[in-house]
Amino acid sequence: MPIESSQLMEKLSALTKRRGFIFQSSEVYGGINGAWDYGPLGVELKRNVKDAWWRQVVRNREDVVGLDSSILMHPMVWKASGHVSNFADPMVDCKKCKKRYRVDEIAPDYEETGVAPTQCPDPKCKGELTGARKFNLMFETHLGPVQETANKTFLRPETAQGIFANFQNVVNSTRIKVPFGIAQIGKSFRNEINPRNFTFRSREFEQMELEFFCKPGSDEEWFKYWVEERKKWYLGLGINPEKLRFREHAKEKLSHYAKATTDVEYLFPFGWGELEGIANRTDFDLRAHQIGMRSVGKWNGEELQDFKLVDEDPEYASGKLSYFDDEEKRRYIPYVIEPSAGADRATLAFLCDAYDEDQAGNELRTVLRLHPRLAPIKVAVLPLVRKEGMPERATKIYDALKERHAVVYDESAAIGKRYRRMDEVGTPLCITIDGDTLTQGTVTVRERDSMKQERIAEDQLVKYVDEQILR
Repeated sequence: MPIESSQLMEKLSALTKRRGFIFQSSEVYGGINGAWDYGPLGVELKRNVKDAWWRQVVRNREDVVGLDSSILMHPMVWKASGHVSNFADPMVDCKKCKKRYRVDEIAPDYEETGVAPTQCPDPKCKGELTGARKFNLMFETHLGPVQETANKTFLRPETAQGIFANFQNVVNSTRIKVPFGIAQIGKSFRNEINPRNFTFRSREFEQMELEFFCKPGSDEEWFKYWVEERKKWYLGLGINPEKLRFREHAKEKLSHYAKATTDVEYLFPFGWGELEGIANRTDFDLRAHQIGMRSVGKWNGEELQDFKLVDEDPEYASGKLSYFDDEEKRRYIPYVIEPSAGADRATLAFLCDAYDEDQAGNELRTVLRLHPRLAPIKVAVLPLVRKEGMPERATKIYDALKERHAVVYDESAAIGKRYRRMDEVGTPLCITIDGDTLTQGTVTVRERDSMKQERIAEDQLVKYVDEQILR
């Protein structure tokens, strides 16, 4: 049943809190803006999203390995990568209502014109805005007990730099050969000027990033390959293709490190929003860190600000972060294709896409039509009544299934009400144990989306559930 976009986010937000998917962080103290907690069902859903990504990008391939790098890194990492000087957004403040805005959000042509708005976008205020100024998005922290400049570092704003810093460690320890990838899932932190749209833009979030290293000259082919691979992933998990688009960046809009970029965008209730960026980063990152390594011996606190990303050595390709190609008998710095996806944004997109309402008899049914691989609960085991040996038989079935799937047992309330509870959290299958189970050895299996029911022999149940859930 079609739902108005203006109502969908409100209904989804209410559902996720009521059913234990997502809570406001520190809610008992009034909450904190830009931070969210995943409840019992939400953590399962998000884990399933991450597992599905890991399965496609790592487990089902022989040319990608995993990594889990630390959140805290040497300050020189962020200087060499360009984050200290470039990772900033222009912002303005309203002198009257004190609201803060990212200039590029309220003036999309700001980069071209350089002209920032002067009046508050809030029609109820219309106060005067300050001039635009740069705001670095990295959270500062300090290493050690004394807050001296020399001890200053940052919480990582992305997981990618941990991969680049470990490039040679991975090559040496695995003996993997180009082309190959290093994948990582982990927390990142950005001091967003204006967190908004539920979990879409947060200050603490989780990324699913792949850095795929390839020979220069083969990069354009690999870039096209990974765009198609990522498209298959979203569509394979049930995303509505009419709400998914792949937007290529114009040459003049590319980041300073990119040769090409395609954004994966989903049509949220609040409009199109980026789920993932797929970029051809050339050899920028490995080259930058190779140059940065030469300066680390000179680094002490404020001298970091004087570091320039200029490679004066024409033999840079022979450094520690280069790669020796056994077949071509030459050394070079690989190019990198980076599919970088947000786990939180993907989870939100799957929730928005799955939310539906339909008519079930005389009542309105709320249902999350999640792909079986993503559903936080795969199967609900429901004895029809709490007597006549049905709970005992249901418990036996529950024990057999829980070894393989996320299963819940529920014997409270009428069976119809229990079905509705499971529909609302996206459970694909409900198994009802009734009188025929005791006399004929069959159970009723109800499918979430169609609500169709069929009888399945009890001894065939595990196989049947596997086929339905693992497809």
